[in-house]
Amino acid sequence: MFLWGTATAAYQIEGAVTEGGRGPSIWDTFSHEPGRTRDGHTGDVACDHYHRWEEDLGLMSGLGVNAYRFSIAWPRVQPDGSGAANPEGLGFYDRLVDGLLAAGVTPVSTLFHWDLPQALQDRGGWMNRDVAERFAGYAAIVAERLADRVPMWITLNEPFVHMAFGHGLGVHAPGQALLLDALPVAHHQLLGHGLAARALRAAGAGQVLISNNCTPVWPASDSEEDLTAAAAYDTLHNRLFNDPLLLGAYPDMSAYGIKSVDDVLDIRDGDLAAIATPLDGLGVNYYNPTRIAAPAPGGLPFTDAGITGYPATAFGWPVVPDGLRELLTGLRDRYGEALPPIYVTENGCSHEDELTPEGVDDQERIAYLREHVDALQRARGQGVDVRGYFVWSLLDNFEWAEGYHQRFGLVHVDFATQRRTPKASYHWYREFLAAQ
Repeated sequence: MFLWGTATAAYQIEGAVTEGGRGPSIWDTFSHEPGRTRDGHTGDVACDHYHRWEEDLGLMSGLGVNAYRFSIAWPRVQPDGSGAANPEGLGFYDRLVDGLLAAGVTPVSTLFHWDLPQALQDRGGWMNRDVAERFAGYAAIVAERLADRVPMWITLNEPFVHMAFGHGLGVHAPGQALLLDALPVAHHQLLGHGLAARALRAAGAGQVLISNNCTPVWPASDSEEDLTAAAAYDTLHNRLFNDPLLLGAYPDMSAYGIKSVDDVLDIRDGDLAAIATPLDGLGVNYYNPTRIAAPAPGGLPFTDAGITGYPATAFGWPVVPDGLRELLTGLRDRYGEALPPIYVTENGCSHEDELTPEGVDDQERIAYLREHVDALQRARGQGVDVRGYFVWSLLDNFEWAEGYHQRFGLVHVDFATQRRTPKASYHWYREFLAAQ
């Protein structure tokens, strides 16, 4: 069965950050620090999904999706990131899963979507190798409770983005600007994935995936300098996270002045074998290609040259539907038989949606989704084994450092009243799904 779904993340929709025994996460801390998020917005209330999940489940049921990708908030299950489970936190996800199954919607659970318990960050966070073991322990607790009903598990969401934005550039939680010194975060996340995958399977979980944000990399020209820079960026964004999973080894990082990854990563016996624990699928999140030029003096070995000549989202991201086909076929060509089935676990766009008495007529989003689904189908026609597509996102939500200024949802949320209004794109997707 092909999975047609939609997706959300816990900190972006749940709210209720001090209820039900939940502990603070790095995003609670970060968003309350002055200047960290646009207009000082926080996820304290977000979409109030913690209290309104039954209403949101009704929206999913009305949409006609057969799968829902949601994330479990680690600090809601383990407030301090270790020790016994919080019964109230597990109970919330227990009810959600049962509700999804009763509605005929397959639950697809993500264990980590960037909301690390603050208590673990206080001990070094993902820069501390110990967090990988903590993550595996948390995975075992959740699986013991839910593995009998959740058939598909995603360990991590976009480890590249969490490393680069949260630890390299400091624009996401936990707000560390370490640049290349953040590379240990990559290894510790991947090790956490591998250990968690083993823990999930030991607890009887079904399919195990990871969701990587991947991008086709376009050189700005055919010059040797631009081609070299594009290869360097491809290594950092794509291969650093895909190669260890699928090939059991890190890529050559010499473009970054690193002779051996052992010089910068604490790789111990058994680490790469754990990371390369066989996957049942690779989650791919796609938004746009990246155009790369030769580096500026004294900087990283690449420069983001930007992409022009295409429509853009409210975020300024170029809309390149065929980039999804290019990405999917490129993964197939690069990894061959090592590549498991692919699930597009996020794809969507933000627009300046206007709520009128007649609703939200988001024709740009409809065109975006239609064209990206067409690109996905072209990739399948070219032999890529794609088995699912999840629209980001079900609801307008807290869009990380942008606060409530970027709307990605199929459903409009009035954050003052929490009123939900399905957009024209919701109705388009419902009609599309009904025809499948």
